[in-house]
This record gives sequence, structure tokens and C-alpha cells, in this order.
Amino acid sequence: MSRARRAAVATVSLLAVGVLTGTGAPPAQADRNHPSDVHPALRAHLVAAYDFDHPVPGDPALERDQGRSGTEIELINGGPAMRVADHAYRGSGRALQTRQVDPAVAGNDDWKAGTWSASGVRTLRAFNATAGTTVMGWFKLQMDSPLPNSTTADPNDRFNAIGLAGVLTGDSDGHGVRALLELIDVNGELRLVALGRRLDGGNSQTFAASQDWRDLLPEGEWVHLAATFDFAPVALALYRNGEPVDGFYTRTDDPWLVSGPGPHVTTASDPRGIKIGGSFPQDTLERNPCDCRMDGLMFLDSVVSASDVRRQYRHLAR
Repeated sequence: MSRARRAAVATVSLLAVGVLTGTGAPPAQADRNHPSDVHPALRAHLVAAYDFDHPVPGDPALERDQGRSGTEIELINGGPAMRVADHAYRGSGRALQTRQVDPAVAGNDDWKAGTWSASGVRTLRAFNATAGTTVMGWFKLQMDSPLPNSTTADPNDRFNAIGLAGVLTGDSDGHGVRALLELIDVNGELRLVALGRRLDGGNSQTFAASQDWRDLLPEGEWVHLAATFDFAPVALALYRNGEPVDGFYTRTDDPWLVSGPGPHVTTASDPRGIKIGGSFPQDTLERNPCDCRMDGLMFLDSVVSASDVRRQYRHLAR
């Protein structure tokens, strides 16, 4: 059952039900100011981070934030069973499993993670009127194409995207984003993209990788991805295993409306949340599910430099 169904008003602190499964004692709480799996160069701008080794005491369907914001996220529909015995890097204990549950039913049972509030998530205020954002983490795909569209009656219909991780806009219905890593159809081909939106209700700009997505994210292999979003001037970038990914912008006009006088920052509204492994973290609809595992997810309120992306990758891949 989603948080939207458990509470009359969505808040940052969620109520969830579940019983902790698995073996061994829960890991000790990390120092959120100095998480060991975050390179020192990134720590000052680390708003939210999730390693899936830190369930909320007494409520393991929630995951503690290892960043400075303290934004808990919910492991939606699967609860603590979504923490699996896998890891992307040495020192990690568990990874997050997301997946489509029943493609033939228009229900709300897909495993995904995130948080959502109709009034905005106050702990994510660092992304309010910001000039830059970075989303990064480790991903292991367990699929070779977008999954069947559970919202239509056509058994041959498939979603046009695979959701990875992103920050929602201040007016999001649970799908619209300010900064997102995902795989999406671009001119008839699925591509790894960084998709950003500067203004609530405004247009998005997308930077799409030129290389085949199956080469960038081979099925069953852990890969470190990062996407940076510079809202002034418009500049998006993708990185794979610490190295820049060649790509192209899908629009050549001015979707972010930055041709006029600045400052060019995002809308001064608190994001309505974070989505991971699919859209609608309030669990009202299924879209773009990802049969995959994730680890070491990070959301930063600055544009991380190419050298610091490389440092973070090498910090964990050594």
C-alpha cells in the first residue's frame, strides 16, 4: 500500500508497514556529513543519498537518507524485500531491486522507490531556484527492452521509456521532472538520456547518448552513471564509469527560456519528490518501470565537474 493511501496528507515522513527480512543485523548508521562511499569533493553538495543499507529503525519499508537533507524514501509495494543481497562496489551491503510485477493488470503493484508530497518536499529545498543539479548512481539492468504497458489493453503495447532516477518538479503529478536519468525513445530509438526542465510547467531539454544503450548498460552488469544539469547556461552531460558520454541535444530552440536576462535558475518551488525505478512515487499509476538493481544513488545541488565524476567512480571502483 502506498503512502498516498496510508495518509490523508502526504508528508516527508511516511508511514509504511513491513517486517524486516533477510539475515544479519541492520548496518550501523553512517555519519551523514561524511559518508564513506562519497568522495570528499562531492560531500558539500550532497543533498540526498541512498545506499539501501540503512532501513529506518522500526519501519524497514523506508530508507534513510545519507545526505544532508534527511529525506527518507519509501520502498514502494515490495517494502524490505526490495533490499537484495547484491552490491555494486566494495563496502556496500545490499542493493535496491525494482521491477514490474504484473504487466497484464492495470494495477499499482510495481516495485519502485521514492517520495512525493503535493505541497512539495521541504527537505529537498536545495533544488528550489537552483542553477545546477547532478544525479548519479550504480545501475544493473535485468531487461533488454522497455516493459509491457500495463495501462493499456493491447498486449503488444510497451512503455516508451525505462525510468532510472530523478528529482520531480514543484508541480509534478509524479511523472514530470526537473532532473532525470532514464532510457527513452528518441526519434524511434531507445537512448540513455539526461532530461531536464528549468521551469515548472515548461518544456524539457534532453541530452541523448549517441552510443547504443545496450552497450552502455549491458544486461546484468553494474554500471556507474551520472547526469549533470546546468540551468544557466543550458548544458547537460552524461557520464558512464567516470568518463563523458558523447551525445546530442534533442532540441535546437530555447525550451528552457534562457535567451532573456537572468538569473536562469529553476522555479522557486520545492520539488514534489524523488522517483526511482519508475514514475508516480505516490503509487497512483504505473509508468516506465525498470527491472533492475540500483546502489549508491546520489542527488546533488550543483553541477559536478567531469573530474569529480571520475573521482567518485574511482573512489568506489578501486
